[in-house]
Amino acid sequence: MGRRVLIFSQFTQMLQLIGRELGVRGMTFFYLDGHTQSEERLQRCDRFNAGERDLFLISLKAGGTGLNLTGADTVIIYDNWWNPAVEEQAADRAHRIGQKHTVEVIKLVARGTIEEKMNALQEKSDIWWRK
Repeated sequence: MGRRVLIFSQFTQMLQLIGRELGVRGMTFFYLDGHTQSEERLQRCDRFNAGERDLFLISLKAGGTGLNLTGADTVIIYDNWWNPAVEEQAADRAHRIGQKHTVEVIKLVARGTIEEKMNALQEKSDIWWRK
């Protein structure tokens, strides 16, 4: 694969579907959601940063302290969140002191969805705001 990837979704069921497909393909990953205990979160982050696995599935709702994921070079926002600041915070998990890689952030948006329209509105308001 060659990449170290964080995949964020607001839906734990979607992360579980992605995890099942990765398992079918023989790919190992770490998983973290709101039910993951603080100590276990830190251990998984440390193991990921040490290079143990290349994929980490994370719920957007599982914020909090200790999610320093400088081992990643790619962040995928699988589905949109109504609050762009939450998505930025997710991407910032990889943009921490100690990051040695350029981090690519990929935001997936399905065509013809309300999310596509919301994304267009956010981009439009962002352009207006910066003028």
